[in-house]
Amino acid sequence: MSTEARLELGPSSLTDALYESIRKRIVNGEIPQGEKLTEVRLATEYNVARPTAKAALERLTALGLLRRTAHKTAVVPVLDEAEIRDLFFSRITIEKAAVSTLAATGQVPADAARAQVAIEYAARDRLFENQVEADIAFHTALVAAVGSRRLTRMHELIIGEVQLTMGQYQAHRKAAPTTVAEEHAAILKSIEEGAPDAAAEHLAYHLEQAQGRLLSTLSGD
Repeated sequence: MSTEARLELGPSSLTDALYESIRKRIVNGEIPQGEKLTEVRLATEYNVARPTAKAALERLTALGLLRRTAHKTAVVPVLDEAEIRDLFFSRITIEKAAVSTLAATGQVPADAARAQVAIEYAARDRLFENQVEADIAFHTALVAAVGSRRLTRMHELIIGEVQLTMGQYQAHRKAAPTTVAEEHAAILKSIEEGAPDAAAEHLAYHLEQAQGRLLSTLSGD
């Protein structure tokens, strides 16, 4: 990208705005897997100071959307089948615990309900990027609503890679637009009905379907 075509940031904290802009570009595939991101590149593209670019890169690396190579260059990671299976094993374990706990109270988290509405609108309008963002918000809200700092921290360790797989591989596109919304609705219904086992089963089924679509995309099927 030329220095003339600099990207603009919003009015929030400069580091936060830079982080969010790069995060979205990685998730939607504009910055593909295997591509390197340096402080110099980001400082030039966004017209920011290198310390600001460095801070954003460090946050993205901590999230899992970037990895540092042996030469300390930040790279968008390429996940193989074994890593994806391990990611979903961890994700299912954490999120099943979350929805089971929530179902024991019968209280649907407000943030999850709002994210579900956004998912349904995105599915209706076939807005893939909006669907991905709302999907991330939905699952994050479920875990956060439990109120366990440790469970939330474990989820935060993998959520960057979750975002990466959802956006870069675009596996959602293999399903009908309403499929994810319907699977999410089943999870929320089980929580509302106070059925922990059903909530866990619906959650596991939903993520297993997502894993299957992702592995099928990875293999080129």
